[in-house]
Amino acid sequence: MNTSKTKWILSTVGAGALGSVLTLGAVLNTDVLAQKTDVQSAEKTEAAQPYNVEQTSTAALPLSDMVAKAGKAIVAIENYQTAGNRFAGNAESQKAGTGSGVVYKTDSEHAYVVTNNHVIENASKLVITTAGGQKADAELVGADPLTDIAVVKMDKNYAEGMLALGDSSKLRAGDPVVAIGNPLGIDFSGTVTQGIVSAPSRSIAVDTAAGKWEMDVIQTDAAINPGNSGGALVNTAGELIGINSLKIEQSGVEGLGFAIPSNEVKTLAAQLMKNGKIDRPYIGIGLIDLADVPEMYVRDLPEEVHGGVMVGSVDASSPAGKAGFREQDVITAVNGKAVESSADLRKLLYTDLHIGDRAKFTIYRNGDKMELTSQLASSSSATE
Repeated sequence: MNTSKTKWILSTVGAGALGSVLTLGAVLNTDVLAQKTDVQSAEKTEAAQPYNVEQTSTAALPLSDMVAKAGKAIVAIENYQTAGNRFAGNAESQKAGTGSGVVYKTDSEHAYVVTNNHVIENASKLVITTAGGQKADAELVGADPLTDIAVVKMDKNYAEGMLALGDSSKLRAGDPVVAIGNPLGIDFSGTVTQGIVSAPSRSIAVDTAAGKWEMDVIQTDAAINPGNSGGALVNTAGELIGINSLKIEQSGVEGLGFAIPSNEVKTLAAQLMKNGKIDRPYIGIGLIDLADVPEMYVRDLPEEVHGGVMVGSVDASSPAGKAGFREQDVITAVNGKAVESSADLRKLLYTDLHIGDRAKFTIYRNGDKMELTSQLASSSSATE
């Protein structure tokens, strides 16, 4: 990531005190003394009325009480992976890492935990430690590397709490939030950090196991550290409004953490519960960002072409293969919308288009501009 310097300009406006003085003066000079007799008479009349007095309160649940309740739904997830060679007889399961997860749903038999895909990725065994210290084996229900969401399940008897999903679309900058998770492992389980929503919606470029992607996230200054991944970002009502996933690690940078919004988590988790994966439009090509292609392979491109994505491979039986795509074709637009990178292309395919749609690709082949049309298939029939 390139380092940039931002100049912050702080200004203070001091008109509030003056306004207060003027208001106070106006009240003190109001002629209320002449009405003293009438007011006293009214007070006596009111005192005689038989009113029912009730105590009312709009006070929110104390933060510590909210955290104590919400924290019961936060678990630690240990990822064990097989090391050695099982054919040689020396294979063994070793702990590869620890993350966090949130119990968000239960049925008659199981408790379901939402977490990050990178927390459970490549695991041969998953072990959950509850807030109360109980250990339970967990089973993968489904995962999506692109959006970094996964769902696992454990025996319902181990569930000590559950978090309801809040509406992340209602978040505003400045809303107070709490992050709960297990930074640096189980030794620091149940760690709570407090902050605010720094920005309710950001789009950041990330490298995932499924390729580059523009992830829509909530930005917060609540401290998020390794091991917090998959944990909860909670509002003051004790609702889950995000799954903590990322932070910017750079010298001189503090308080830049990111969470996947609960509304997106809700949609993705439902699909993972149903299908075990997210079904998306599929074309059947490998992608290379034009910026990463050696200059010798792009010499024939016209000078006006500054962005795009090169086809690195083509599945002959895929929609792209049938449409006539070739290796080293450079895609610059889909249905007239410019494509600057592989993340742009995936975003267009996965958000603007649907399985079965026909898409028109603008490409350059050996310097010549062409158009190819392909019907999009289902990703469940192949892996891009």
